[in-house]
Amino acid sequence: MAVRLGDTAPDFTAPTTQGEISFHEWLGDSWGVLFSHPKDFTPVCTTELGYVATIKPEFDKRNVKVIGLSVDPVDSHVDWEKDIEETQGQAVNFPMIGDPDRNVADLYDMIHENANDTLTVRSVFVIGPDKKVKLTITYPASTGRNFDEILRVIDSLQLTADHKVATPANWTDGEDVIIVPALSDDEARDLFPGGWEPVKPYLRVTKQPNR
Repeated sequence: MAVRLGDTAPDFTAPTTQGEISFHEWLGDSWGVLFSHPKDFTPVCTTELGYVATIKPEFDKRNVKVIGLSVDPVDSHVDWEKDIEETQGQAVNFPMIGDPDRNVADLYDMIHENANDTLTVRSVFVIGPDKKVKLTITYPASTGRNFDEILRVIDSLQLTADHKVATPANWTDGEDVIIVPALSDDEARDLFPGGWEPVKPYLRVTKQPNR
């Protein structure tokens, strides 16, 4: 069964390149990004892992742990990481799950039989500290992921988890936001003393509240 938004992220115990983990325990109070790769020693995945390693400080400062997965074993991941460092100029600095029995891939419905019945597609799951799934994205095997976009979404998720706002199209951190329609104007005045621009009764634009 597919893992949907709002579901509790399935827990699991699995070997990784940084030792065995119990997923929920490993996450602790952090946010998490779990992302899968079709296979080790593949070109697009090599660029993705190198890029995520390069921008890992951006995840760290947002209290986000990242972890990768493919259906190859851990010793294969370790060998592959040498190629990643050589070609991308950055050593992999986060764990990679070995999943040759497809236990985790099946838990998260990462095997799409209409694409390939043995390889994981490029799935992304963003998981909150409450262990609930906040975002899912699935890319085809031929298309590398935009991890800058994933960071942008995490900024929005973290902001909207703490404040009664939503973020408009193409929003980036620091830009104006939208007061959620569920708040009356009277309630909004208490939360947004600086006021807002009433574009429409249902579209109230205000400054980002944590700035």
